Amino acid sequence: MDIPLFGDTLFVPTDVMAAWVFTILMAIPIGLFILKKKKVGLIFDYVKTTNHRKIGTLYILFGIVYFFRAGVDALFIRAQLAFPNNDFWVFQGEKYNEVFTTHGTLMIFFVAMPLLLGLMNVVVPLQIGARDLAFPFLNAVGFWLFFAGSVFFNVSFFINMTPEIGWTGYAPLSTEQFTPGAGTDFYVFGLQISGLGTIFTALNLIVTIIRHRAPGMKMTRMPLFAWATLITSLLIIIAFSVLAIALYLLMFDRQFGTGFFSGSEGDPVFWQHLFWIFGHPEVYILALPAFGVFSDIISTFSKKVIFGYPIMVISIALIGFLGFMVWAHHMFTVGLGPMANTFFAITTMAIAVPTGIKVFNWLFTIRGGVVRFTTPMLFALGFIPSFVMGGVTGVMLSVSAANFQFHDTHFVVAHFHYVIIASTIFGIFAGLYYWYPKITGFVLGEKLGRWHFWTFLIGFHLTFFPMHITGLEGVPRRVYTYTEADGIFLLNFTSTIGAFLMGISMLFLVWNVYKTHTNGKKVGNDPWDGRTLEWYVPSPAPVQTFDPMPIVKEIDPLWYTKLENRSLRTTTSTRPAPIETESFIPISMAMALFLLSLGLTFSLYWLAIVGGIGVLGLFIVRSFTDEREHVYGKEDSYE
Repeated sequence: MDIPLFGDTLFVPTDVMAAWVFTILMAIPIGLFILKKKKVGLIFDYVKTTNHRKIGTLYILFGIVYFFRAGVDALFIRAQLAFPNNDFWVFQGEKYNEVFTTHGTLMIFFVAMPLLLGLMNVVVPLQIGARDLAFPFLNAVGFWLFFAGSVFFNVSFFINMTPEIGWTGYAPLSTEQFTPGAGTDFYVFGLQISGLGTIFTALNLIVTIIRHRAPGMKMTRMPLFAWATLITSLLIIIAFSVLAIALYLLMFDRQFGTGFFSGSEGDPVFWQHLFWIFGHPEVYILALPAFGVFSDIISTFSKKVIFGYPIMVISIALIGFLGFMVWAHHMFTVGLGPMANTFFAITTMAIAVPTGIKVFNWLFTIRGGVVRFTTPMLFALGFIPSFVMGGVTGVMLSVSAANFQFHDTHFVVAHFHYVIIASTIFGIFAGLYYWYPKITGFVLGEKLGRWHFWTFLIGFHLTFFPMHITGLEGVPRRVYTYTEADGIFLLNFTSTIGAFLMGISMLFLVWNVYKTHTNGKKVGNDPWDGRTLEWYVPSPAPVQTFDPMPIVKEIDPLWYTKLENRSLRTTTSTRPAPIETESFIPISMAMALFLLSLGLTFSLYWLAIVGGIGVLGLFIVRSFTDEREHVYGKEDSYE
């Protein structure tokens, strides 16, 4: 089968042409900057690196790129809904379905996930006193799998084969019968590849936190961001494995004619069960790391130990546990019966309890503290009321009888965005401003940071608060038009203004980064007067971070050394510090899987075989390498 460059039409579709033009216009200045600054060598350094800070930086960089890509999709959606009976460009009908599919999929899998994994990569080893992640090579493999999956998914937009099944990929719409062609296959394989990388990274983080903590760093002394990372990684192992199963079954339905989700033996409801067993824990996979970010930031800028540390840890674990007992509240209208609906309604209400406990703990940490209203703290404070609003509507949706009325309306869209943006996106921005020194050595400007915060916060509420009302008016989601007689023009127009205000807010962030790196000065180890171990090492964090290793005696060890005017105790170990290993094998493995998926998508089985052989060959090559010998020396590698 031939791969169409611009779809099956004789002329280049407008949106495809715009995509190519936009990409070329973005690539030219970036390429000129790289050549002018002679940064080609730096690019290769990052391509073959296994260092946790550099890999975390790559996650964050591409997460931001996809954030702008998905944000443009959101602006297209809001532009189409700004006026009744609107005819905005070509974004109607099928194209509108494509836009909300790419917006949702990108935001969940290729924006929120990599940005959080990037922060985890950079910060967690520093917070627990580890020199790197437990398996640096596997860490690189995980990133490049994410990258290959994200590129594979986005390629579809450039060849006019964008999936149009929503980010949930509901069967039977996602089966070959109803969405023939390669569009849906880009969704299936893109998520498979990137999801595998996410599982690898989660395994790596679990082993690192369990086995590589500094001497004296008991589990009860870990920062809450490290705790949130541990619980989140455990959720990823289970949830993304279930998603992988669902995607493989859908792949077999589409590629080889099986009937898991259709036909006399299959059932499309099976897909919903599998997807939401992944999908609702995914909400907490996105939210829990943000809770950890806010906990560390609120503690630092209130100059207080986090209130109720043990209860905070228990509530994080309880949220993770209950997260696997609520998936069917997405399926109240499917017809599971009153017993199932009642059980999942109760568990959904119950999960609000540990979440509410955390809110009160944050408030009591702030109470009586010496509060500094920095940009990270502003995002943390803006999160609390915004997230509580999302939690209240979540309790409303947990009532199955009410859910029958709210289901698949703008009300659900508003609730979902209040939960995810208020927690995850606010948490990501707070974390980026807070830990930017550890990534780059610079502190972002406060004035532009405040402009970013206030425009984003106001735009956020302007966008999604009116959608609660339009949802109560019965406006369905995923519908691209409405009439003047519906009486919702002003509400929709307000939402559109808010969305564009959120888009404008991101320009303040871009300008802040540019201005900081142009005129800013490097900062020292501890620009925020921090409390945890990451502020003990230089900014940006070097390859050899802890040499010798610190000895931890309490929570917030760095804070107490400063408070008591003493130095941080360290070990007398003579074990050599690790050096950074480099390899092109991780990116090669990811590209081989990319080729394999491309071959299956277009029935080019020779290409799939080449990709499969490539992956197998690279695994064999890798099996002859003992990384411990390279890092520590042969005599020390078998201790």
